[in-house]
Amino acid sequence: MPKISRRLQTLQAKVEDKDYHPLEALALLKDTATAKFTEAAEAHIRLGIDPKYADQQLRTTVALPKGTGQIVRVAVIARGEKVNEASNAGADIVGSEELIDEIQKGRMDFDKLIATPDVMPQVARLGKLLGPRGLMPSPKGGTVTFDLAGAIAEFKAGKLEFRADRTGIVHVMFGKATFSPEDLLINLKALQETIDRNRPSGAKGRYWRTFYVAATMGPSIKVDISALRDLKLSQAG
Repeated sequence: MPKISRRLQTLQAKVEDKDYHPLEALALLKDTATAKFTEAAEAHIRLGIDPKYADQQLRTTVALPKGTGQIVRVAVIARGEKVNEASNAGADIVGSEELIDEIQKGRMDFDKLIATPDVMPQVARLGKLLGPRGLMPSPKGGTVTFDLAGAIAEFKAGKLEFRADRTGIVHVMFGKATFSPEDLLINLKALQETIDRNRPSGAKGRYWRTFYVAATMGPSIKVDISALRDLKLSQAG
């Protein structure tokens, strides 16, 4: 077993073995974010799905109303007029075939890659490079589109793509530990509603199994799923 640091042991002692009300859990997350850098606020959610079946997979996007707290560098692969459109819309890196070549040679200085549908046959050859990093453009993720201005604006404002891993667990960063508990709650509520709205058709039985939040270097804090689902956004806002 890896040795638990004294810092983490002290923080774990603050967390009780119980389901916390969402706002209480987020206040505790802030209290346990004591690392020397700005920690992310993370959600780890076990769902009652088996992603090896096509009808039990979850892959979608969530627009976090309070943003991610991160600067998102967006790259766009397009052709013709769409190249200028992407530049004018605030893309950090724009190109056509030459950008595909640069990525093949190892260029990875971006957080999100958007492509227009007409260049996807060429982008497809980057699958082995981009897939493991979660950067491969996909229609489901909102990253294959002709509406470049809309997509760039959304991802820069706090739109995130996420998926359930092969064990049915969703890992999502939903803000920074420096956010107020109320702002974190608004983002967490948006995430919960998105997961409910995109429930896979093949999901049987209890959909929500466990829901934990944590700061990057902090202990896991269990959230009362029912209390979060019952919250109305007017209460969260």
